[in-house]
Amino acid sequence: MASVSTSKAEVSYIQSGLLSNPPLRADGPSQPALHPLANGSAHLSIGQNPHDGGGGTEVLAAAKLEVESVNPGKGEGMDGGRIVCTVSCSPSAFPHLSSSALDDLQHDLTTLLHETLAHPSLHPSNLAILAGKKSWLLNLDCVVLADAGNAHDALFMAARAALWDCKVPRTRGVEYKAAAAPAAKVAESGEMDVDRDAEAQQSGFDTRSIARAVDFELPDYWDEGEVLGGRERWPVCVTLNIAAPPPGSKGSLVPYLDAIQQEEAATPLRLLLAMRILGSGELDSDQIRAFVDTGENYARQLWDALNGKLKDEDIRRGQRARDRFARRSYKAANTPSIL
Repeated sequence: MASVSTSKAEVSYIQSGLLSNPPLRADGPSQPALHPLANGSAHLSIGQNPHDGGGGTEVLAAAKLEVESVNPGKGEGMDGGRIVCTVSCSPSAFPHLSSSALDDLQHDLTTLLHETLAHPSLHPSNLAILAGKKSWLLNLDCVVLADAGNAHDALFMAARAALWDCKVPRTRGVEYKAAAAPAAKVAESGEMDVDRDAEAQQSGFDTRSIARAVDFELPDYWDEGEVLGGRERWPVCVTLNIAAPPPGSKGSLVPYLDAIQQEEAATPLRLLLAMRILGSGELDSDQIRAFVDTGENYARQLWDALNGKLKDEDIRRGQRARDRFARRSYKAANTPSIL
């Protein structure tokens, strides 16, 4: 995020190392690492020191569902549900930033994540509850706990992991119907005798006469339900940091991954492939196409590695649920009854 103070000498030294063949970097290549997932959340850390476990970029993400009324006019809800993403940054991760600069950073990250994940093409199909009445609001809250560089990629990986694991409780509509009105009786005087209760049941103000779902119930427990529709579509982000030679010198642009903070400060351009360009440098259309192709290869590797972790977690949690059910069944079958 280029949020550290770096002198001109440091910038020149870092750029020289990045442009050398092979590139020389301060921390060497860093590999992404995932922590086990909790229910609807993720804890991700990349670039930690393999010896003492310190340093690195660390992000927490949590997906939470809540019911809201459909009222688009007041901005409270939408038919079919909606998604709201929020990113906050721990002050301890950016001790050199003022409070206003930290607010700006949080706003930029929130905008990037929300505009990407709340796009209609990614909208889950199972956030509706009652058409025109109730829907799910999916809140995705992310916290950057530490930033040693490459926070954008870590943020999107944590978000994808949390959304992958999020489950939507099943709902069942509840209808209210009026009981059948009793037949009218003819009194001895020849006048029609109508039951007063029958009149009340036919009243337009009696909710029992409504023949459509007006409420819902949850047949699932809090940790059960269906996975988000289309969860395979949640994207990852790959940041190509583009090192440029000094003005007037010969040389080509060099893309690299997993920049530390000092490298970010010394790099004039960063290309976020899903997709936004950050920095003060310039790229022509041919260079953008070439870097997009390069980034796509990296993105596929990241996608496959992250999906492998998520699917392993699905298997582990499914086995844990089956073991818990078996223990409960065994205990119920072997508990003596008291007459």
